Amino acid sequence: MEPRDNQQAETSYTFGDRSTSDIVVRLRNEEGRDDWIYCHSKILTDKSRYFADRLSDKWPTCKILDSRYCVEVICQESDYDHHINLLRLLYVVSDGDDNVQPEDHQLCHNVKSALGILCVAKELDCPLIVTACVNYLEAVPWEEGEEEEMLRVIPMIGPEAEPVLARLQPVDQSAVSGIFSSAFRFATSSPSLPLCDIKASAQEQIEYMITEDDDAPLLIADEVIKLEVKECVKNLFARFFQCLEAMDSEDVTSKNGLSLKMVVSDLSWAFQILTKMEMVRDFVITWVDASEKLVKVVEAMETAAETVEVRVKVTEVTSKVVEAIGYGTVILPTVKRLQMVKLWLPFVRETKPLVDSAVTNQEEDKEEGVRCKIDGEIWQALESSFVSIILALPSSDQAEILTEWLSKNGVYPDLTEAFEVWCYRSKVAKRRLGFLGGEEDGKDMS
Repeated sequence: MEPRDNQQAETSYTFGDRSTSDIVVRLRNEEGRDDWIYCHSKILTDKSRYFADRLSDKWPTCKILDSRYCVEVICQESDYDHHINLLRLLYVVSDGDDNVQPEDHQLCHNVKSALGILCVAKELDCPLIVTACVNYLEAVPWEEGEEEEMLRVIPMIGPEAEPVLARLQPVDQSAVSGIFSSAFRFATSSPSLPLCDIKASAQEQIEYMITEDDDAPLLIADEVIKLEVKECVKNLFARFFQCLEAMDSEDVTSKNGLSLKMVVSDLSWAFQILTKMEMVRDFVITWVDASEKLVKVVEAMETAAETVEVRVKVTEVTSKVVEAIGYGTVILPTVKRLQMVKLWLPFVRETKPLVDSAVTNQEEDKEEGVRCKIDGEIWQALESSFVSIILALPSSDQAEILTEWLSKNGVYPDLTEAFEVWCYRSKVAKRRLGFLGGEEDGKDMS
């Protein structure tokens, strides 16, 4: 079939212009909708292979309606508007025009609309519309639910739509390792205050990358990554020791307290990451070696809100360290374990009432947020870890620690469990050792 005015310029055609139309597209569905859309054969045949085929001699069933050819298109109700929008788009896209986008004509209001038009364009074999929809979908942001729809629809379109899924493709492992290393260096650095929110985000995403949840971890650390992490934590501890030196040699109530709080907060986060990567040993040993000086510096600080915040952060890290020691994750000699108990038991005993008091004051003042609060589970974890460490010490050391605790009228942490076990072991020890000694004597006599 020849268009009624084959020489007419394409740009002069107007969608729905009945006076110049030589084609009626009758769009119907089973729900009863029936629209007659006045179109132009040149537009339809140039830009849709489906319509080119329907209007050719291959398809002898085209009906004549009001001296116009009529092409019936049956569609689902859910695709009805998408068909109309596609017909409109046929009038605004042209060959070689990469700048024409569906959104320029307000036909693709969102991702859902673009996907619907794309499906219809594939069905009616309209390559220019397919390209326009692909360009749109590549460029706009998506919601998570829309990504699921993308994964369902795009593979059905074919290779021409595959670029849309580029942002959803799994990333090469070397790229993951690169971004992890860069993020970890930034997360353990000391940026200026305006960048602290970005640093907090980096720390959060690093933890997400190595956490196994509904999906496998994004990164499985190899030796190269582990070496990078060790170096970053080593540098973090270097900053930590610089803070201790500064506070030990200067006025401990100065701004150095804020620096110490920030670096200890970073160490607390780093320990969480090292735990997931099963790399806590070096951290624990370094913290143990620094404990004596750290306790001295913090205890020398005046009792102020900032001081309590420092104690909170130090207590959080110490809780993780003594847990690793108490439950055998990191094996230390007896002298080191005894040192940790003697240093940190008095420290946490003094810290808890300070924190409780600071929290009460803040609540009474109705301040937003309780900066000095420690989760109750941390106090309980500290208590359990100390009990485990104490019960693994020689009996005489246990007796010394329990005597001191009882002299304080059983204040926090509650060592009742350790006291009960010590009493039982001490009572049966003589009988056990006596039995072994008697058995030896019997053998000698015989």
